[in-house]
Amino acid sequence: MAIPYSVIEIYSSEEARHDGKPLTDAVMQHLLKLKLAARCIVTRGISGCYENGETATGNIEVLSYNMPIKIEVILPSAESAAVLPALEAMVCEGIVLCREVVIRSHNICKQLLPRHLKIKDIMTPSPRSVMFTTPLSDVATLLLSSIFSGIPVVDEESRPIGIITQGDLIRRAGMPMRIGMLAHSSQEKKDAVLKSLSSKRVAMIMSSPAISIEEDAMVSEAVGRMIRRKLKRLTVVDKNGQLVGMLSRLDIFRTAMNESPDWSAFQRQHIQVGNLQRISDVMRRDMHVVLPDTSVEDVIQMIDSNDIQRVAVVDSAGIFLGLISDQDLLIAFSNDHPGIWDFFVTHIPFMERAKQHRNITTHLQIRTAGEVMKTDLITVQENTPLDEALKLMVDKSLKRLPVLDASGKFMGLVSRDALLRTGFQEV
Repeated sequence: MAIPYSVIEIYSSEEARHDGKPLTDAVMQHLLKLKLAARCIVTRGISGCYENGETATGNIEVLSYNMPIKIEVILPSAESAAVLPALEAMVCEGIVLCREVVIRSHNICKQLLPRHLKIKDIMTPSPRSVMFTTPLSDVATLLLSSIFSGIPVVDEESRPIGIITQGDLIRRAGMPMRIGMLAHSSQEKKDAVLKSLSSKRVAMIMSSPAISIEEDAMVSEAVGRMIRRKLKRLTVVDKNGQLVGMLSRLDIFRTAMNESPDWSAFQRQHIQVGNLQRISDVMRRDMHVVLPDTSVEDVIQMIDSNDIQRVAVVDSAGIFLGLISDQDLLIAFSNDHPGIWDFFVTHIPFMERAKQHRNITTHLQIRTAGEVMKTDLITVQENTPLDEALKLMVDKSLKRLPVLDASGKFMGLVSRDALLRTGFQEV
């Protein structure tokens, strides 16, 4: 199919500036900001002359300082009207022309994250940190108010020597539940947990050495390191090895959403977008499911025995009805049954918990999954493009999304980890 396109050509020089920047940089940054289906090529001439009589040539060193520059932009004609006036205003020294062409095809390979970005451009700067002598109660308090589930450990010169995560607190320090669940516990329970951790120090349980990366490294390098080492985050250091930031999966996802163009709009303009990935390529299918009449006791035992955080609720035909997480259960029963907290204490076997709290066990046997499940959930279908799912997770602060087929049957979950490993592995 023949499609009308426009070619915008700018003839200028190396000395040309816009807002203090080289004209070439200003034009490219402007085009990237617009997120159009435009390609830009910048070429530097080997010699040339200008209307004012000046000559530039590589044959004479003194005349080689201001070589001619050509900036060429090609884009669909429907978009050129919005671009041309701005480019004309940017070119204070030079010539701008526009001509119409007809192209036969326009193909582009989809990429979620531009490869030119550096870590310092997207990291979370100046993160909170602790020292190896810090009490674990202080670490837990920091995590309760942090967007991260891990805190870097630094030495006296602010150089990362390790990291301490909620997993370290649970496995090595005996913290009874995840930070997210602890946040929804009563103040009395929080105080008890913090008191139990106050006598222990970071050095006893931290993961060491720290996996760090320099702030001037490319984001693509960081993504590769996170995938290979199965990490959720990296500590970022300056050239002296001092902590300057943290890079998390969420930082990467937010950047992908801010930097990526509207791929759907490209396709509507008859641009062939390759390397399309959909949710079906990355979703986890081995999810635990229960029927709505399953007792809450059985749900808790399933969560406990399989070391999972949630189960899906489906009807007899497999149609998705809702999700139940351990955190949802804690919130649902905490007011009427304070003892429910003990059912989520990780170091107490489930059967022992049931024996100690028979009154709660009886209540949990009566209540069903259908009564406590969460139904106001955002879902996606198997054929949803990865970038659309990514946008939902970033905009709604979601860690995972239920995946359904066209008839509403539950097919699995897609997580942040799966999106990073599949959607960004080619960066």
